[in-house]
Amino acid sequence: MSTVPALPRSIQLIERDWLSCNQVLLFDEAHDPGETAVTLIDSGYVKHAALTVSLVEHALARRALPRRALRTLINTHLHSDHCGGNAAIRENFGVRVLVPAGEFDAVRQWDESRLSYRASGQRCARFEADQSLAPGARLRMGGAEWDVLAAPGHDSNSLILHCPAHRILISADALWESGFGLIFPELEGGSGFAEQRAVLRLIATLDVRTVIPGHGPAFSDVAAALGRAHARLDALVADPRRNARSALRVLVKFILLDRESLDLAPLAAELSEATVMTSAARMVGMSLADALDWAAVELERQGQLRREGDTLFNREPELAGTD
Repeated sequence: MSTVPALPRSIQLIERDWLSCNQVLLFDEAHDPGETAVTLIDSGYVKHAALTVSLVEHALARRALPRRALRTLINTHLHSDHCGGNAAIRENFGVRVLVPAGEFDAVRQWDESRLSYRASGQRCARFEADQSLAPGARLRMGGAEWDVLAAPGHDSNSLILHCPAHRILISADALWESGFGLIFPELEGGSGFAEQRAVLRLIATLDVRTVIPGHGPAFSDVAAALGRAHARLDALVADPRRNARSALRVLVKFILLDRESLDLAPLAAELSEATVMTSAARMVGMSLADALDWAAVELERQGQLRREGDTLFNREPELAGTD
């Protein structure tokens, strides 16, 4: 691994464990601390919302900043692990919330048929959005200008943020050091592989020295990460069932991380409206019940869970979304 350049003082990464995504704090510091404005990128999963609040409080306190300094929360996309803490952050800090333009109306109406939580069998506390954020926008955060770029692939409405001055990319789930997030549109009858390819090619054109991903540590060897991402994408395009199999394992593991234990027998009935999972099962030629049982066997084989009859218990190491 290459050495990662230190982030500017105006940018702080809060690296999180799975269920929650990473958070990024950007400080627009003023001579009067009471005038400093802070922006938060993403808020983690609802199970860990209280911890997210505590981590943000600690980050502000270390700089002797009042709670009101946190002015804005921006979501790169609206998967539950990136916005599950929105309601708690808004309640505790009084922030304005910006969400990707493509899902602004769905949030305002809380249209669960258009949001991903029911479809993936996950939870998200209802939250309010104040403003939409569209590709092409430019934001002033952390003392520098950031370009808002479209990053469809993992999620059709996802955004990434690039700061030319600092040569930093906040990549969300479009690029990790070891790959990228599941390609959800392909599991829902849409197109995602071609879009993910385009996003990787876009990132290759940017002047980037440091990537802050949605999961995992910041990294600087962008070319190597892009190479791994392209290789993974090639494998998915060659056999789309790989994406479906990964989805079944990852989503079952996610539910298990959330609940810590669960009974497998009634899970298929419970998830009958989880369209991402039913579609993934169909893609691999299984009923949902059989697909969930297959995922449990695979996760047990990988050491991701412990099984006692039909009861599953979470176990380390955690799954990182690869197959």
